[in-house]
Amino acid sequence: MADKAKPENEKTNVMRILDSKKIKYNSYCYVETGETNGEKVAAILGQNPDCVFKTLVTVGKTGTNYVFVIPVNQELDLKKAAKSVGEKSIQMLAAKELLPLTGYIHGGCSPIGMKKFFKTTLHETARECDSIYFSAGKVGYQVNVTCDDLARVIKFQFADVIV
Repeated sequence: MADKAKPENEKTNVMRILDSKKIKYNSYCYVETGETNGEKVAAILGQNPDCVFKTLVTVGKTGTNYVFVIPVNQELDLKKAAKSVGEKSIQMLAAKELLPLTGYIHGGCSPIGMKKFFKTTLHETARECDSIYFSAGKVGYQVNVTCDDLARVIKFQFADVIV
């Protein structure tokens, strides 16, 4: 763990959900850095950016929303992503629609604890990480859990969805 990120006692909704499922996790706070760039957050955490993930919300041609969780140093391939969820095409959700739909703001979106569950896909490289880091539902907060433990909280599939 880098000097700038520290374990945090403040609980986010994501942490409360993990606690309620009795899932072991570590939490980190880097609010004071003001950083939101995923690769820089990985550096602050002292972690390999391949195991630090960002949560992206999309909308398919059918109007259905989907969540993709990919490494912070990668880009979502919209064609691969659409194919993975059986859509003809998908696009990123407009930033102004994120909060009303998910309950999260840009930079603090987590696959856990959205207002409603959406079909979720983790990029397949998550399997290679002992645990993955992702937003704890608030800008400046991260948690890390194993994929097996994440599967105890939300349903998801693995697929190759990056460029």
